[in-house]
Amino acid sequence: MSRWRPPRPKSSPYITQEGYQALEIELKELWTRRKDVTLAVTAAAAEGDRSENAEYIYRKKELRGIDRRIHYLQKRLPALNIVSQPPDDQDRIFFSAWVTLENEAGEEVTYRIVGADELDPKKRYISLDSPLARALLKKTFDDEVAIQNELKETRYTVVDINYGKPSE
Repeated sequence: MSRWRPPRPKSSPYITQEGYQALEIELKELWTRRKDVTLAVTAAAAEGDRSENAEYIYRKKELRGIDRRIHYLQKRLPALNIVSQPPDDQDRIFFSAWVTLENEAGEEVTYRIVGADELDPKKRYISLDSPLARALLKKTFDDEVAIQNELKETRYTVVDINYGKPSE
């Protein structure tokens, strides 16, 4: 019996061209990986008693995870809106902008606002649905943004907005 999972909250349907291509590549790789895992399941099933066969149980679980992700991508990709052009008003913060912020301590941090499917903290990509991104939308240079969480309020000042590569 599988564990019930609540439905994911609806996320914004926007994605950059690079993000869309990455999801397409991931879907193709998942289909290739699924073939290999299916062969491994078949081989493990041929070994006999499936109830005590750890390899068979592990591979079936892995196959379910792959199938779940394939199903999600097949439903999500057609519903996405690819944003490939920067906005006309590049002095304001919109989707796909690189935004440099300065906190109260004078430290600067740069984030890119992307779709929920492209979220990657290592690349400094934040989701359009995040509280920080929502607060930043339509702001311009020197505007102040306050983000409140359970513990404290953090204030940022917009230092730079760029729609190309991040300014380092």
